[in-house]
Amino acid sequence: MRLIIGSRGSKLALWQAHWVREQLAAAGHEIEVRIIKTMGDKLQSVVPEAPLPASMAQTIAVAGSKGLFIKEIEEALLARAIDVAVHSLKDLPVDQPTGLELAAVPQREDARDVFIARSGKTLAGLGPGARVATSSLRRQTQLRAVRPDLVYVAMRGNLDTRLRKLDQGDCDALVLAAAGVLRLGLASRITAYFGPEQMCPAVGQGALGIEIRADDAHAREAVAPLDHVAAHRAVRAERAVLRRLGGGCQVPIAAHAVVENGDLRLHGLVANLDGMKIIRAQAKGPASNPEAVGGALAENLLRQGAREILASLG
Repeated sequence: MRLIIGSRGSKLALWQAHWVREQLAAAGHEIEVRIIKTMGDKLQSVVPEAPLPASMAQTIAVAGSKGLFIKEIEEALLARAIDVAVHSLKDLPVDQPTGLELAAVPQREDARDVFIARSGKTLAGLGPGARVATSSLRRQTQLRAVRPDLVYVAMRGNLDTRLRKLDQGDCDALVLAAAGVLRLGLASRITAYFGPEQMCPAVGQGALGIEIRADDAHAREAVAPLDHVAAHRAVRAERAVLRRLGGGCQVPIAAHAVVENGDLRLHGLVANLDGMKIIRAQAKGPASNPEAVGGALAENLLRQGAREILASLG
């Protein structure tokens, strides 16, 4: 079978796409990787301090940050220009376009966040006023709850760009997803790992999402062996939380699930922007029904006041 994989052009996105290509090629398929530039890539090319071009600002105002890294790839999939899309699952909105489906979730990489500091100091060891770069509101709110005395700065750009900016002194430390750092062979740069209880990961963090057209039985058959049942169930539970709460990248929502001995354990949180109010919840249930576990956790968060926090964030 001949299949075309669509991918963003960043080093990490291409690593992910070529990993999938290698698995499919090993099974005897003929695979091509096609690079597609997304709005998110264009956004990252804008100097952080510079105003966004009007057309780009309008697109983000309408769509928020949901799907900024996948919209053009999904359009290519629907147009049959590609057959398979490989995404970082945390970038994939929970509501997919009609005609597309999440066909496989391979075994998950480390879902944790990591701390990378120029000085080699941990978060606790940084002095007041040190600059920590992360564009993620989820990370910023959890960090502020622990170290409100630090300065949190937004930083656009791919992983290589952020590490370069750290090295040239644009900030004192970075907080990044462990998965990308590890996939690119940069584990030696990591100062410390955050446990999920310290920094609850983003929904789907560390997982790849393999997306196909719902009517493409051949592509579904080809990618099916790449699906890791436990990883897929875990992210289904996490995505159920996000779907029920109605949040995206602009809302500090986090959820992390693990499957052990047939049970699914899930914890998650919703926070306000200054990190002064963080609502946490846990849920456990059969791994065979991940959406029910995710829904139960979301309802728990809502009962504790998450609805009011989400409403205040607009």
